Amino acid sequence: MNEPCNIAARLPQLARERPDQIAIRCPGRPGPGGMAAYDVALDYRSLDTRSDAIAAGLAAHGIGRGVRTVVMVRPGPAFFLLMFALFKIGAVPVLVDPGIDRRALRQCLDEAQPQAFVGIGLAHVARLLLGWAKSATRLVTVGTRWGWGGTTLARIEAAGAGAGSQLADTAPDDVAAILFTSGSTGVPKGVVYRHRHFLGQVELLRNAFGIDAGGVDLPTFPPFALFDPALGLTSVIPDMDPTQPGSADPRRLHDAIARFGVTQLFGSPALMRVLAEHGQPLPTVTRVTSAGAPVPPQIVAKMRGLLPAHAQFWTPYGATECLPVAVIEGRELEDTREATEAGAGTCVGRVVAPNVVRIIAIDDAPIPDWSGVRELPAGQVGEITVAGPTTTDSYYNRPQATAAAKIREVLAGGGERIVHRMGDVGWFDDQGRLWFCGRKTQRVETATGPLYTEQAEPVFNTVPGVRRTALVGVGEFGRQVPVLCYELLPDADAAAAEPQLRALAARHRHLAGIGHYLRHPAFPVDIRHNAKIGREKLAAWAATQLKEHA
Repeated sequence: MNEPCNIAARLPQLARERPDQIAIRCPGRPGPGGMAAYDVALDYRSLDTRSDAIAAGLAAHGIGRGVRTVVMVRPGPAFFLLMFALFKIGAVPVLVDPGIDRRALRQCLDEAQPQAFVGIGLAHVARLLLGWAKSATRLVTVGTRWGWGGTTLARIEAAGAGAGSQLADTAPDDVAAILFTSGSTGVPKGVVYRHRHFLGQVELLRNAFGIDAGGVDLPTFPPFALFDPALGLTSVIPDMDPTQPGSADPRRLHDAIARFGVTQLFGSPALMRVLAEHGQPLPTVTRVTSAGAPVPPQIVAKMRGLLPAHAQFWTPYGATECLPVAVIEGRELEDTREATEAGAGTCVGRVVAPNVVRIIAIDDAPIPDWSGVRELPAGQVGEITVAGPTTTDSYYNRPQATAAAKIREVLAGGGERIVHRMGDVGWFDDQGRLWFCGRKTQRVETATGPLYTEQAEPVFNTVPGVRRTALVGVGEFGRQVPVLCYELLPDADAAAAEPQLRALAARHRHLAGIGHYLRHPAFPVDIRHNAKIGREKLAAWAATQLKEHA
């Protein structure tokens, strides 16, 4: 009998092979010096048997195979036990970033049409007061339940105790989860993950980064910790708010890293900045992975200086819809820094096999079939597309978004596959490396041709005192006026900044047409990553500024 296609299928095997290895450590109570005690832990044996019990209890409560289940639980033992229980029985967890706007959150939950809702007490209070997930009739509370009905996770686990293995015979194409995008460039969309997509990610991550079982991981974005058991790693959940990585306390991160000998960590560029600016060495860490937005080259350089000489700093390129697509290591990224700061874009490295990445002519309309595509050669900027084992094929209840982002391709052998349009523009160099030039919707279409954010902003970001810049377009698409918005560091010489920016533009032919430079007090940024700039909001602000000063 073949093993079910399920990310939880590895748990019983690990429970037999290494039952006493800690799978997950959580902060727990405050300890000496105000640092977390990390007195809550699950070994692989406990993670397997307790998730079996919860799976059996959930099934008895009406949460079984195919049931869409909202999960709003803080990172901790309950979150991981619950997620693996849902995977085991073939239920469909629905995860929405808690940091997004509350109106968008409600829309996401309405679109998902959940049948069950599992959350902490505060989530249930919000559900009642704000009208979230009205379709959910099967309710489970993690912690104390008050007057909203349903049952508690503790009772669920007790009801299923001793039930034995609950691993369903899930198939590769069965829906495994609905994961909502960050929504940094629009309303979040529910990405439909099938079981084969999760297993494909595990294999690509293992092969791309050479991950061996037995390591210790510090995943600062909790959903990524779900991959760790499938890779045989120990997860140490950091003492921080995962929705505010830029506000993490570096002392608490270093305490966890030193105490448990963390060998690898994952975090957003905002978290990398926190560690880089703290400046304390990380002698046990041999692998760092940062994703979610481009990592500034100066942060990569600082981080590499804090790591052992043999350590690797990886920045994978991808999206919720497909990850990883390409990867680049910090040494090579530093080698490409000069080209980036001259306007080439950001090098995101080489494609991770067996992904197929192709550059196509930029088109804002849906492309239903690959026969309608014009593929571009190396050296030309176009839209990035990808097909591979982690490429998802649809958004839940968003047919128009699915049509805009997916292309059906008939293969030579008679089969077919889905090609995902990344919504990014980029190009391949003659070494086969992929360069990212920005979001397609954020390009500036002037009367003389397009300008791309990642071919402009890194150039201007080299000016002393400039914290960050944003290229936006004002006016009719195709005749837009390019505007450079810039934000300064607190101690910057404000009077000197604009002349330096203008002088820099004059030295780069592709930037010479930028005639407007506007200082902004504090850029709007994406809540989760604290790194993705809200260029749409800046464009509206810039239009107002130009009108006022006309």
